[in-house]
Amino acid sequence: MDRQKTPAGRRAPLRRSDIPPAAANPLRRASGTGAVLGAVLDHGPVARSTVARLTGLSPAAVSGHCAALLDRGLLREGPETAGPRGLGRPYIPLEVDTSRFLVAGAHIAVPHTTLSLMDLTGRIVAEERHPHEGTEPGRVLARVAAGVPRLLAAHGAGRTALALGVATGHWVDPEAGAVVHHPQLGWRGVPVRDELARATGVPVHLDSHARALARAEQLFGEAATRASAVVLFVGNVVDAAFVTAGAVHQGPRFGAGNVAHLPVGTPSAGGSCACGTAGCLQSGVSEPAMVRRAVERGLPVTSFAALLELAVEGDASAVELFRQRARLTGRAAAVLLDMFDPEVLVVVEPGTGRLPGCIDELRTEVRARSLVCDDAGRAVVPSSFTGAVLATAGAAVALGALYDDPLGPWPALPAVS
Repeated sequence: MDRQKTPAGRRAPLRRSDIPPAAANPLRRASGTGAVLGAVLDHGPVARSTVARLTGLSPAAVSGHCAALLDRGLLREGPETAGPRGLGRPYIPLEVDTSRFLVAGAHIAVPHTTLSLMDLTGRIVAEERHPHEGTEPGRVLARVAAGVPRLLAAHGAGRTALALGVATGHWVDPEAGAVVHHPQLGWRGVPVRDELARATGVPVHLDSHARALARAEQLFGEAATRASAVVLFVGNVVDAAFVTAGAVHQGPRFGAGNVAHLPVGTPSAGGSCACGTAGCLQSGVSEPAMVRRAVERGLPVTSFAALLELAVEGDASAVELFRQRARLTGRAAAVLLDMFDPEVLVVVEPGTGRLPGCIDELRTEVRARSLVCDDAGRAVVPSSFTGAVLATAGAAVALGALYDDPLGPWPALPAVS
């Protein structure tokens, strides 16, 4: 991450571990218990008195919330610890308990589904990817339902899965638990939550992958995304998520984030698109467009993953394709920065995370085009989860729901004896 000096009044982006206690976690207010659990996630092992200061809750309220979280097995106590430099009263620190529970995730992409297990601090425990054997909803969801218990048995180390989070692209309605429309999969009105809940017997939460990754950044990624951010996702599907006043915006019809068809270049910058917009973002930067362009250049690739590895190995033609992708993405980023003026814009695109020249190209384009952004090095950053984006997205949907309401309807949460 670029931690260069910035103009007066502007600060470099912070990671979660860098947040000073007084500024920690003011936005996670879904419940008092959730605020306490979030403070322990950020600062654990931590004393109850510090949790009270971080959350603004009374010591008595913090004690009550901590007792409930300990009883549910979400927190655990460490050995008694002396105060700083041996001064002050000893205290019993609290930390998130990762020994009992996990959340499961499924990211449904156009060519494959990624299954994952994540512990309660956001660490990926296991993941596996399954190419689709047909994209009919019933077939895809049946493979998810069968794969999650198999992954848990192999890698869960006896822990219980509290919930399954599912993420995918395009128009997703998390309230109804349905994919409203995913044109590339051919899905319309698919009740994902209900079908998977019946098949797995665990609570299921669904959201778009861009909103899921925005929530993941808030929980355990880029600290500046907590209050104000845009997350721009570039893959087979191109979309975005917007964080305003600490909340991930969904829109009244849950359709916020459809940026795929922003005009970003000349018709020669990409292929044709069903939207009819010449040089739209989707046609210029999507994974199918990248593979098509690579084949036109005579590169020996048949998949985006192969093209990326070729670029990482230093093939000049492959690298230039990713630099071009970064420039087109930078044009869209400049529009979004001017439209929303976020604290930070996170780019979820593997080239910006794995090829150093790409983030420089993207920031250069932002500098040239944005009227609002005065420090692209600070304001435009790669995803915190490069290399594990899809595994993170699905599980983050479930983990975000848990942190919003830790004592909500979680049937798998027994009292700890």
